[in-house]
Amino acid sequence: MEKIYHGINRIVEIVLVAIFALLVLDVLWQVFGRYVLKQSFSFTEEFARFALIWLSILGAAYLNGKREHLSMDFLLQKLSPDKLKKRMQIIEMLMFVFALVVMVIGGGNLVYTTLYLGQVSPAMHVSLGYIYAIVPISGLLIMFYSVYNIQMYNNKHT
Repeated sequence: MEKIYHGINRIVEIVLVAIFALLVLDVLWQVFGRYVLKQSFSFTEEFARFALIWLSILGAAYLNGKREHLSMDFLLQKLSPDKLKKRMQIIEMLMFVFALVVMVIGGGNLVYTTLYLGQVSPAMHVSLGYIYAIVPISGLLIMFYSVYNIQMYNNKHT
């Protein structure tokens, strides 16, 4: 499981860096076009919005997996090791259920609906289902990370 975890992390890191690099290039092209060429390109604003959506949602799943997301753990630090272990298992299970219900099932329905209805973006003419696909993908990642974190936490504190 450790090997799979590191492999998935490496893939997600590469994808996040690529999205960020494309976002930077897109914004630079937008500024260059407006101020040097005196022409505004319609796709640049839309691409920047879509890249930011993917970057933030996928980045949130990645940080969740590395346990580097923002949290308030003041009260958790006060618990005994046994109570902390149980509390962390409950938290990970709740995150698993949230990711399953809201992100995978709900996001999957959103992707299906937008693909079925044929909704496309106005400037790039890309199906919005492909843009929204990051929601169930990130949900699956969070579910995997929750299972991994439960396993790792149990191994550390048994």
